[in-house]
Amino acid sequence: MRFSDLLSMSVNNLRRRKLRTFLTVLGVLIGTASIVVMVSLGIGFNELTMEQIASYGSLTEITVYSNTMWGGNDSSKEPDYMTDDVIKQFKQISHVNEASPLLETNVLMFQGAYQANISIIGVSEGYMKNIALKEGNLPEPGDKDLKMVIGNMVARQFHNPKKSNNNYYDEPSSVPDVDFINKPLFVIFDVDAYYNSQGGGTGTDGNPVKPPKKYLLSTAGLVEGGLEDWNSYSYGVYVDLDALKSQLKQIFKKKPIPNQPTNKKGKPYNYFIYQQAIVEVDEMANVTAVQKAITDMGYQANSNMEWLEQSQKQAKMVQALLGGIGAVSLFVAAIGIANTMMMSIYERTKEIGILKVLGCDMRNIRNMFLLESGFIGFLGGITGITFSYGVSILINKILSGRFMEGVPGDLSRIPPWLGMTAIWFAVFVGMAAGFFPALRAMKLSPLAAIRNE
Repeated sequence: MRFSDLLSMSVNNLRRRKLRTFLTVLGVLIGTASIVVMVSLGIGFNELTMEQIASYGSLTEITVYSNTMWGGNDSSKEPDYMTDDVIKQFKQISHVNEASPLLETNVLMFQGAYQANISIIGVSEGYMKNIALKEGNLPEPGDKDLKMVIGNMVARQFHNPKKSNNNYYDEPSSVPDVDFINKPLFVIFDVDAYYNSQGGGTGTDGNPVKPPKKYLLSTAGLVEGGLEDWNSYSYGVYVDLDALKSQLKQIFKKKPIPNQPTNKKGKPYNYFIYQQAIVEVDEMANVTAVQKAITDMGYQANSNMEWLEQSQKQAKMVQALLGGIGAVSLFVAAIGIANTMMMSIYERTKEIGILKVLGCDMRNIRNMFLLESGFIGFLGGITGITFSYGVSILINKILSGRFMEGVPGDLSRIPPWLGMTAIWFAVFVGMAAGFFPALRAMKLSPLAAIRNE
């Protein structure tokens, strides 16, 4: 008997008992929808966690700190400073794509009546390429002029010192109108000298401290985002590392540079020392190994992968729990399919006997009932997936309006592979539920079946 004949007979048998078939399909629909929606919630929870952690910084980045920040060095020995030679060692570690030191210096920035205490951060060209811009361009490599890339929330740090109400940090609607692109920005690097000159302080020679020089800096680009769209670059002002080094050497000459340590005699080193560096790894899977290699070198290192691994463990537990709850519904549906097929065999006993007497192959009889149960699973799977998408949309709409306000993304997510897997799984469950009834039909005695009323 051809497969098309078996399929036609199976469909016709199901159509003869429409109500029973509908109720059985409904059970598979509910079971399939339950497991799909539950798994989609687990997937959404996991992906939302990853997206939230990624918003704090790249998942392949490792932040490295010098032990001098944490008091981890023996005071009797020369500290293990993070220098350019150490950065080169980081770059030689397997799976490291880029290692960028962060040279941070505190400055005073002015525009019109507004001023702000800002941290200017010198970074490498490789680090700068990771910054997404909404306006302007990144500084050209090798450009000796100090050009800034300004974070999208830096304007909230400006205030008018002549006014008492300067709560711009918490009230973004009242942020000063600072034009970084079209208006000049004046910067004072020697902050201590500025405050000493304002307060009438005197130098080591007993003379009043002179106001330090103001430098005019231009803005190359603005970080993507609005005044309330936080990202890891929002409050930073980034410049080319080499250009910043040259600027600081020119300003301070032989004097100690702020934030730079001095030797035991109080004199500055003839090289720059970094408190922090960013190491970019090629893949997420290699972050943990690279992080361990850095800590073995004697430096503090952390990454978002630490949070992510813990969050993924929790997400897998939640996903397994939700999937188990949904699987119970599908198991109940499988019992319904088995019951339907057993009832069908009892009602069609004489029909089965006639088929056997006419010489129908036992395997064809078995396959006919397997096709019926598989077709029930297929119909339930298709309708269940359609219903799941509707429930998922409803869940996301309700949660986004009441419980997840301000959280980007949907909690319930049904990827294409989940929909296809659910359909095939529903067919498999249907055929598995119909397997034993099909064997019973195959083993019926022909004469006893024909005599059955």
